[in-house]
Amino acid sequence: MAEHAPTIYDPFCGGGSIPLEAQRLGMKAVGSDLNPVAVLITKALIEIPPKFANKPPVNPDADPMGMTVVKGRKAQKVPWRGAAGLADDIRYYGKWMRDETFKRIGHLYPTIKDENGIDRTVIAWLWTRTVPCANPACGVKMPLIKSFQLSKKKNNEHWTKPVIDRDSRTVSFHVQNHPADVPSKATVDRNGATCIACRNTVKLDYVRQQARDGKMIEQMTAVVADSGKSRAYFSPNSTHQQAASNAKPSWRPTTTLPARALGFTVQNYGFTRWDKLFSERQLAALSTFSDLTREVNRHILNRNKDAEYADAVCIYLALAIGRFAESSCKSTRWRNDNASVVECFGRQVVTMVWDYAEANPFSVSMKNWIGCVETVAKVLDMFTSSVNDATAFQTNATSKSWVSGGPVIITDPPYYDNINYSDISDFFYVWHRQILRDVYPELYSGMLTPKLEEMIVERHRFTNARARFENLMGETLSLIRENCTDGYPSSIFYGYKQQEEERDGQMSTGWETMLNAVVSSGFQITGTWPINTELSARQRAMSSNALTSSIILVCRPRPEDAPSVTRQQFLDELADEMPSALDQLTHEGHIAPTDLAQSAIGPGMEIYSKYSSVTYISGKPFTVRDALMAINLEIQKYDERETGDLDAESQFCVTWLKQHGFDEGEYGVAETLSKAKNIDVDDLADMHDILTSENGKVQLHDIDYYHPPEHDPELPIDDRGGNMTAWEACFRMAYHLDYGRWDADEVRGAARVFNTKGRDTERIERLARILYNYHDSRGEARDAYPFNAIATRWNEIFVEANRSHQETLA
Repeated sequence: MAEHAPTIYDPFCGGGSIPLEAQRLGMKAVGSDLNPVAVLITKALIEIPPKFANKPPVNPDADPMGMTVVKGRKAQKVPWRGAAGLADDIRYYGKWMRDETFKRIGHLYPTIKDENGIDRTVIAWLWTRTVPCANPACGVKMPLIKSFQLSKKKNNEHWTKPVIDRDSRTVSFHVQNHPADVPSKATVDRNGATCIACRNTVKLDYVRQQARDGKMIEQMTAVVADSGKSRAYFSPNSTHQQAASNAKPSWRPTTTLPARALGFTVQNYGFTRWDKLFSERQLAALSTFSDLTREVNRHILNRNKDAEYADAVCIYLALAIGRFAESSCKSTRWRNDNASVVECFGRQVVTMVWDYAEANPFSVSMKNWIGCVETVAKVLDMFTSSVNDATAFQTNATSKSWVSGGPVIITDPPYYDNINYSDISDFFYVWHRQILRDVYPELYSGMLTPKLEEMIVERHRFTNARARFENLMGETLSLIRENCTDGYPSSIFYGYKQQEEERDGQMSTGWETMLNAVVSSGFQITGTWPINTELSARQRAMSSNALTSSIILVCRPRPEDAPSVTRQQFLDELADEMPSALDQLTHEGHIAPTDLAQSAIGPGMEIYSKYSSVTYISGKPFTVRDALMAINLEIQKYDERETGDLDAESQFCVTWLKQHGFDEGEYGVAETLSKAKNIDVDDLADMHDILTSENGKVQLHDIDYYHPPEHDPELPIDDRGGNMTAWEACFRMAYHLDYGRWDADEVRGAARVFNTKGRDTERIERLARILYNYHDSRGEARDAYPFNAIATRWNEIFVEANRSHQETLA
């Protein structure tokens, strides 16, 4: 490694990705965080592996001749390298823990016989919560179910049918492969619940009160087993119900949940302790694995007497237990489209889940214990054999204890009020602490993670939370400004979506707060780049227009003699610079529409932050908030210019959409608008087929109208070729790229539209951004999604269109 490599320091290291990449590139990596779970993960990534690099494993099954690697088709022995030895021990002792756990509590996880009498391993037990019906004449325990369909897999569809016994006032469940007599709608939503026995409805407040009174219980609705190539679904039976009720955990986390917290709703239902988020059987498995981790420590000490190494193996096994807890709690979900268990943290929230899936830790199909161990071990398999040592420690970012040596600061600070980091981390902390409090007493001295020093806008916890956040962030950035190296810029990742909120009559945004801290601490933003850092397929992105990029703010200390300018001088410079910057972001960078407002902050703030001050003629400061409003105004002007570049038919449709949406409007109004565009309404209906014009009414076709030809999706869409409007082409592409609408390959379908359009294809992308903005401004995340997808996948569409065109020519 380079002996004189600079030190990269991240004072908000979180999961450790920045220090890890710095270390991988040969830098000296240092990370810190207030959150002990974050520090543990970072230590596991950058600090522990170099200590045991290239050392063989200590387990009795390890091959002393070395590890086996495959080159080409040949397997050969090579010396243990990197962290492979450590990974091998994690796998060995993880399997030992599984076997020992099965000896102790395996009877709680019975198999189930199929129709041929063959024992099948259960993958998951599906449960629903119930509360007593409010109707005295009914009295059944109402199942609170979001969907009665267990599987949507073609040729393996299954449903669970509620069977009502009015004499005993009970509801049981029968699994079948057809939907006959199965309710088609959920029995619970955000407004309340419906009893499937008497159809009586109650408000959600009633459900919450019943839960707080201890009258909410769980009932098994189905058993899912592995039948070889597919899933098998069975009705619940007494054997499986009794097995679950027999569990007696050796230990449970009895620490309390926060009374109120950002992203937490389970307290409304009486869940006041962390153990209440788990079933008794889940607690039995987790506590047994935790007990056995300490036994692993003793086993390793008996073999090689290296206490630090024994601790290291247990640290990774503790991380596997945390991962296992995420998929073994009562906040998981069953996905009936791909028959899988979804862990609780698809989003960083702890919310009420009405029907949940309990995974079997001893199965081999999904969300099992060995899978969690393997995930941890695979990370270590990728660890390189020669890296610099690195350090991770716990400290407050405003503390001066970490400031030394002029490090290069690269950090991803807390996102204002997006995530409640400490309260969510307690979910893992309560399990880690049971295992690691003697290994890292400095991290696990408290019963829960630190809260009072946390740098987030948590209004339930702090008075004047916004001002507190801005002050603490300002302190941190001032400390960075004073102590960072002059030879390299400081870089700040930020992914907070621009959104307005009102508190005490003041309008605020997370971006405004962050930028205020950056500018007031004496930094100048000298460059910005949007970088894809988020998974577009994650749960939150699929249900909302969540960001897919973080914006990197490249900062250098602003010169002491930086000039001051007036508001008008700033606005003139902004108007000159922004159009080319936006062209670069959209037409060259293909920035997702959902990210454009964030990305455009960069070039605008580059201009603003290079001046010591921007003022009105009166001397009143032109604030960061004023600058953000001016930047957003330039984006609006840019959008208007983009609309003007569309074909006349598409311009008509955009204007009509903003006035009428996809509802009917008067023909006379449409005719007046069309004349202004020098087009004919009837041509839009007959020639272009983008609207209907009947009985004095005009209505745009919505996205469902633009489905591909059902008889042969490979055929050209029509014979209009280059005469297809950007509007129609955009909607046809959107149909292909809208998840769940079309079974054909998404990009291939969109590429066929691209080739059919024939000319001016760049107008499709421009229109997609306009349509995204329209739906996003109305809070219509579901409708905005496919238009965002057109822009983000434009390069893929272009490449596929060119490939298929060349094949046609050949």
